[in-house]
Amino acid sequence: MRLIVAHCEVHYRGRVSSVLPPAVRLLMCKSDGSVMVHSDAGGYKPQNWMTPPTRIEESAERIVVEKGSGKALERLEIHITEILSDVTHAMDEGPRLEKDGVERDLQEALADSPQALAEGLRLVRREYPTPIGPVDLMCADADGYLAVEVKRVGTIDAVEQLTRYLEYIRAERGLETCRGMLVAESMKPQARTLAVARGIDTRTVDLAELRGLREPELTLFMP
Repeated sequence: MRLIVAHCEVHYRGRVSSVLPPAVRLLMCKSDGSVMVHSDAGGYKPQNWMTPPTRIEESAERIVVEKGSGKALERLEIHITEILSDVTHAMDEGPRLEKDGVERDLQEALADSPQALAEGLRLVRREYPTPIGPVDLMCADADGYLAVEVKRVGTIDAVEQLTRYLEYIRAERGLETCRGMLVAESMKPQARTLAVARGIDTRTVDLAELRGLREPELTLFMP
């Protein structure tokens, strides 16, 4: 992993256009082609980033990161005024982060009973691979394929994660119309709103009910 602290200006052109004005930032370049631009404010999220596969060109004054082509081309230009630090560290890949018990158990229960999410739904594959990580469940029904991401709590980050997965999945032949569904034991209202805007379905489930350990709660509807 290469870590560069530099005074720089960042321009992005792609689905939208954006500019980060000149400032001191941390540039994180990973061996898989990921490039992230961080500041010392705003929490843990990068201010801009590019996910692999990418093409990287570098000169003394500029780093250019591209992915895609034609109308789908994305381009991140980092104009460097001064480099304050530039170090590279050899890092082992290490074991994958294991999800907590609730997420793992939810995934297993839904893999056994995908029809709990929608009538006629069947499991195609668990841990469906993409270049940026596996989707928990790939399912299918009469309407086509459905990518299901399972979380303990549905958040905006989870919606963003599933959105990125869908970009790669829909680029595959025969999966152009693949839908997405975020499933969690609880769902943040902001996450549900963003999911609706992205065309992603959401479901809340109860692990005990999925396992048949508790009867579903009955809801009374008043006329």
